[in-house]
Amino acid sequence: MARALLTHNLPILISFICLLFIHHVIVSNGISDVSNESFVVHQSPNCINDGDRSTMFLPLFPPKEISRPRDEQLSRRHLQKSPSSARMPLHDDLLLNGYYTTRLWIGTPPQSFALIVDTGSTVTYVPCSTCEQCGNHQDPKFQPEMSSTYRPVKCNIDCTCDNEREQCIYERQYAEMSSSSGVLGEDIVSFGNQSELAPQRAVFGCENLETGDLYSQHADGIMGLGRGDLSIVDQLVEKHVISDSFSLCYGGMDFGGGAMVLGGIKPPSEMVFTHSDPVRSPYYNIELKEIHVAGKALNLNPQTFDGKHGTVLDSGTTYAYLPEAAFVAFKSAVMKELHSLREIEGPDPNYKDICFSGAGSDISELSKSFPPIDMVFSNGKKLSLTPENYLFRHSKVRGAYCLGIFQNGKDPTTLLGGIVVRNTLVTYDRENERIGFWKTNCSELWDRLNLSPSPPPLPSVLDNTNSSANLTPALAPSLPPEHYAPGKIKIGLVSFDMSLSVDYSELKPRVPELAHFIAQELEVNVSQVHLMNFSAEGNDSLIRWAIFPAGSANYMPNATATEIINRLAENRFHLPDTFGSYKLVKWDIEPPPKRIRWQQNYLVVVVALLVVLIIGLSASLGWLIWRRRQEIPYNPVGSVETHEKELQPLN
Repeated sequence: MARALLTHNLPILISFICLLFIHHVIVSNGISDVSNESFVVHQSPNCINDGDRSTMFLPLFPPKEISRPRDEQLSRRHLQKSPSSARMPLHDDLLLNGYYTTRLWIGTPPQSFALIVDTGSTVTYVPCSTCEQCGNHQDPKFQPEMSSTYRPVKCNIDCTCDNEREQCIYERQYAEMSSSSGVLGEDIVSFGNQSELAPQRAVFGCENLETGDLYSQHADGIMGLGRGDLSIVDQLVEKHVISDSFSLCYGGMDFGGGAMVLGGIKPPSEMVFTHSDPVRSPYYNIELKEIHVAGKALNLNPQTFDGKHGTVLDSGTTYAYLPEAAFVAFKSAVMKELHSLREIEGPDPNYKDICFSGAGSDISELSKSFPPIDMVFSNGKKLSLTPENYLFRHSKVRGAYCLGIFQNGKDPTTLLGGIVVRNTLVTYDRENERIGFWKTNCSELWDRLNLSPSPPPLPSVLDNTNSSANLTPALAPSLPPEHYAPGKIKIGLVSFDMSLSVDYSELKPRVPELAHFIAQELEVNVSQVHLMNFSAEGNDSLIRWAIFPAGSANYMPNATATEIINRLAENRFHLPDTFGSYKLVKWDIEPPPKRIRWQQNYLVVVVALLVVLIIGLSASLGWLIWRRRQEIPYNPVGSVETHEKELQPLN
């Protein structure tokens, strides 16, 4: 009797226990949902295409740096690995601009600059307010007097000093006859809202003179990633805040932009490595042994790619340059494989470009017309290149392409610029003296590396201007008071209307491409950019976009939302000229939808209720079966007569 009573109440007990568990889960999740993020205000420039062909970007002679003891330099390889890294987006386009830029913030309050990422330079510099011969760049000059944390680097025995012997100076000359010079200063440097690396003090150049391409370029300055004491990488490694590594990933032919990481990442299993000897050259070199065209090795001496500096990777150079013998063999081998294409004149009569028409406009189909290229390293590993890694679009003939690999004059150095590593993650693993290559889609790098968006770093304690209160007036028109209280603002999405001077029918098939550029300019994942409405407006097109939180989040991090809003409010982001002129008609922000607690955890609630229901039904059914068996008396076989009915015959 007691057993029957316990079995009868079992479903009720199980249901009660499960309900207590559900309550605990909901309360726990509700508490963890509180956010105390703070705002960081970042400004962004309006980029303009330069279009000039970029040439070799290597210093003519090794620069004099601020020296450090030899034993201190050797100790870098034994640094304890740090989990921090500066994850930064890249902007602009390799061929439209001739370079890629990233955004750096210097000073307190932060002043923003678009800097060319250059592995061939060893110092980071920006135009200074005292510069009398600096070009008209996209951002205002750096104003040391406006930064409360700026300090000049005083003259000492380890640096070159100015004439008054008061301050350290730097000078850089480049092979295309441009130059930069100025004084050295130290200030707080910030790496953007995708970086988990907090702002750091760093030494940089404050320009007082620019010449050549450095004067005429649209970008503000250079971010030096080369080997040297003034390199931003070396300085961060010396502070033990990153491991001795960095990575670059340039976008493909159809999509500009890309990504950069200062610090180490876990290399993909498919990444191909080659040795890089820091003693052989001050530049990042690789041990290139052979080049194969359509599976056949070029008939060259193996030492062809080992002359002078060897084979050098330079992110500040646009194209690739081969020694004379290698270029002649490469050109001949490629042309033998072009059976259905016609050779045509190049887009610029000042250059003897080798161009071909008839391949079509679809980049994914180029491999049907152009041969595959393999770069074979001394260790036997090879990097396979697609046509976008050695071609560029003909700017005047649709469906035509030109070779982006040229002869390097009489110089025996092999120079590989950015075109060779389009849609390729390149890891400069300086600690292990190697460089790795992994073919991938650089516009989706974080997803392909399975990296979740990084939390924004806390603002520097020296920077007391980055408070959320400064943003309240900008947000007040669109959000009720409870949503923009300092430290508690929650933005569910940012929407905006964009008018483009492109016909609706022409723009419609290019909407996915446009979404990639918008994601790049607003520094979000392309999966966050949603097309809400698309319509024609005379000869123009009107598009409504919405930027949603990343992943399954209900609202955006404050720093991310603030930067998007600033760029839209200031109308300071850039689209390629192929989309015509554009203007932002209006923009708005919306809070996340209000949900009661059980709705916020509806999935947990539903699953738990289903579990309770199944357990309850199973227990009840089991109890009924047990009770039924208890009511049927047990009779031995043969104790009761059975009557069998015979089958009736068919009539």
